[in-house]
Amino acid sequence: MHKPVLAYTIGDKRYLNITDRCTLRCAFCPKFRTSPQVHEFDLRLPRRPETGEIIDAMGDPGAYREIVFCGFGEPTLRLKPLLEIAGHVRERGGRVRVNTDGLANRVHKRNVLPELARCVDALSVSMNAHNEALYERHCRPALPGSFAAMLDFLERAPAYIPEVTATAIDGLEGVDIDACRELARARGVAFRRRVLDVVG
Repeated sequence: MHKPVLAYTIGDKRYLNITDRCTLRCAFCPKFRTSPQVHEFDLRLPRRPETGEIIDAMGDPGAYREIVFCGFGEPTLRLKPLLEIAGHVRERGGRVRVNTDGLANRVHKRNVLPELARCVDALSVSMNAHNEALYERHCRPALPGSFAAMLDFLERAPAYIPEVTATAIDGLEGVDIDACRELARARGVAFRRRVLDVVG
C-alpha cells in the first residue's frame, strides 16, 4: 500500500505536501506528463492529511533553511491547516515559504494576504505566462479570470509579505521570459526564471 509522503527534503529545505488538489491543471505539471514524483518522492495523497500528521512528518523546522509548502497541489486551498502549520514553524524559529499559483484571493473570495502575513516569510508565485491566452493554454485554470486574479495577488502581496517572487518556466511554447520579468518588475516583486522539467 502506498504510504503518503507528507514531508520531503531537497538540499537544505523541507517541503510539505498538504494537498494534491489544485486550481490549475497545468499541461507541464509532472503529475499529468510523466509520473506523480518529484525526485524520488511519490507525492500522491490518498486522502487529505491532518494538521498533526503533517507537523509530525515535518520534524524540527529549525533543522532546515526553510519550510516550503509545495507538493502536487495548491497549498492555499487548505488555508486553515496551512496557517496552523506555518504558525507552528514560526513559533519554533523556522522560516516559511509558500509556493502558490496566486489564486487564493480568487478562490476564497477575500484578501487572504493579511492572514498569511502573520506566519509567512516568502511567497513564490507561479506566473508562467505574460498574457492571458498563453496562461489559459499552459495552466488550464478552473476559474475564469485567473490570470488577472494572479496578477492582482502579485501586486498586493508586497504590502504584506517580506519576500515575493514571481516565477515563469523557460521552455513553454510562446512564453516570453523577459516579458514575464517585466510584469513582475511593474508590480514591485522579484522574478525567477525556472527551467522546464527541472523541479526543486
